Amino acid sequence: MRSKRFLKAEQASLVWDAPGLVAGVDEAGRGPLAGPVVAAAVILDDLHPIKGLADSKQLSAKRRDALFDEIRAKALCCSVAQASVDEIDRLNILHATMLAMQRAVQGLRLRPVKVLVDGNRLPPLDVVAEAIVQGDAKVQAISAASILAKVTRDRLLDELHAQHPQYGFDRHKGYGTAQHLAALREHGPLPVHRRSFAPVAQALERVT
Repeated sequence: MRSKRFLKAEQASLVWDAPGLVAGVDEAGRGPLAGPVVAAAVILDDLHPIKGLADSKQLSAKRRDALFDEIRAKALCCSVAQASVDEIDRLNILHATMLAMQRAVQGLRLRPVKVLVDGNRLPPLDVVAEAIVQGDAKVQAISAASILAKVTRDRLLDELHAQHPQYGFDRHKGYGTAQHLAALREHGPLPVHRRSFAPVAQALERVT
């Protein structure tokens, strides 16, 4: 049986915070019908602040790209990880998202004393962690993680568009837009489509 530890909103209740490095964690790509879910973990450097950090969804693509490069240059360390389409279909999207987050934290070069995760769920971690609803708009390290995750995933979908331009991945990034659903009906699902998601399963039935 898979662990349910991530369903708890906190892994430890502390009345104080130990000094040390804090990592922010966020993901991109839970809702789309295609592509992996991507997570990032970031430990910012207080000596090299980054202006303009915000929820990645509130920023233009041009601004996200600029901040992506600045975060990679100025953060003490950062890590980006994925859970594959196969893992999403096998585990379900929530478990796969937690797995990607866990991998991102484990990939950090420096070990944080605390991890702040966007949302109300926590992945299994061997470090104190706290879930923060709308954390990508409240905590700069989470904002930075949201930007790294979204830009990385958007670029992956742009690569998919180059391979399969008839699906329009460069515009909808895998989300279930009318254009994407129409392409699914006309061309059928690709291996990068999530077969556990209803619109893809329905399209698959029509071509089998």
